[in-house]
Amino acid sequence: MAITDVPAYAHLTDADVEALGYELDAIRCDIEQSRGTRDSNYIRRTIAFQRALDVAARVFIGVTRSKIAWTIGAMSLGLAKSVENMEIGHNVSHGQWDWMNDPEIHSQTWEWDMAGPSKQWRYAHNYRHHVFTNVLGLDDDVGFGVMRMTRDQPWKKGYLLQPLQNVILAATFEWGIALTDYHAERDRAATAREKKTVTRVFIAKIARQVGKDYVMVPALSGRRWRRTLSANAVANLLRNLWAYLVIFCGHFPDGAEKFTRAAIENETRAEWYLRQMLGSANFRAGRVMAFTSGNLCYQIEHHLFPDLPSNRLAEISTRVRALCAKYDLPYTTGGLAHQYLLTLRTIHKLALPDRFLTATSDDAPETASELKFQDHAPLAARSASSAACRRGLLTAQLA
Repeated sequence: MAITDVPAYAHLTDADVEALGYELDAIRCDIEQSRGTRDSNYIRRTIAFQRALDVAARVFIGVTRSKIAWTIGAMSLGLAKSVENMEIGHNVSHGQWDWMNDPEIHSQTWEWDMAGPSKQWRYAHNYRHHVFTNVLGLDDDVGFGVMRMTRDQPWKKGYLLQPLQNVILAATFEWGIALTDYHAERDRAATAREKKTVTRVFIAKIARQVGKDYVMVPALSGRRWRRTLSANAVANLLRNLWAYLVIFCGHFPDGAEKFTRAAIENETRAEWYLRQMLGSANFRAGRVMAFTSGNLCYQIEHHLFPDLPSNRLAEISTRVRALCAKYDLPYTTGGLAHQYLLTLRTIHKLALPDRFLTATSDDAPETASELKFQDHAPLAARSASSAACRRGLLTAQLA
């Protein structure tokens, strides 16, 4: 089963959780107060770089003739699309740069180069996913409505095709995200007229996106339209695969926990922080990989502070890791390949009926709950322990 009592699962007292929340609030305050010119310069340079790379790649594709040149152009265009998608579009739409009061770089005005409208994404992602991270029945990103990512999702025969669905989702990731966001936005529409508006906006964005990549831009290439069309298709595929990889490695490796609705009843801000720390995972990356992933290699930090500038997540991670050590909490991270292999194992395992799985539903790599520790010493018995000898989740997992 998923986690119902988050502090109990973390082996922290109420006082511990509130103290942790206070220290995380202090990190937020420090970053907010230190935002300034270097941060605004960063996002402006990033946008300028992305646009220059996009134009250069398209020109290169259009004026060259060799297959090698086409490959370089398509890969460069794929990189430009990835940077626009993750380091710019995703982060701007989170409101990370709203403090600049620049109408050109604002969450309410930015429209990204993806199939789904930014507005619909902001509701499904910024609200449903980030507020209710990994809460079953509330966070649509747990399996994106097509895959089983926890034992709490009842098995169906259709899940036998999950390994194939995973490949299809990776290749068409922008469309999967767009459909998830569309259904979330349509479900919250109160009237038939509002639902029609949601559908109209969705169709209009798709028409604009498809028209740009597969009609208008190839048409501008004249007789070489096939070369441009194929390069655009490959660039979109590369962007989809990379976005899929980054997102899945931040949400589904072992250690990224799931929660029941009961877990968020009367949830305090400190408890929300704790749930974000337990429900997310990082992967190790150098500066280039971090940049191309939108700094989502720091998924834990991003979930703690989704509206703080992405270029500050690396420094935040040092302080969050220190807090994990202080409160004896796991800091879930690993190499990109390692995190993805763990995710693949979950995808393939949970395609099978439960009777073929060996671990219990409370103590499996992909599914855990506080019941896995039911034979351990009760939390109340440790409430008087000092911070110096705190025994939290990390120690409990190693016991």
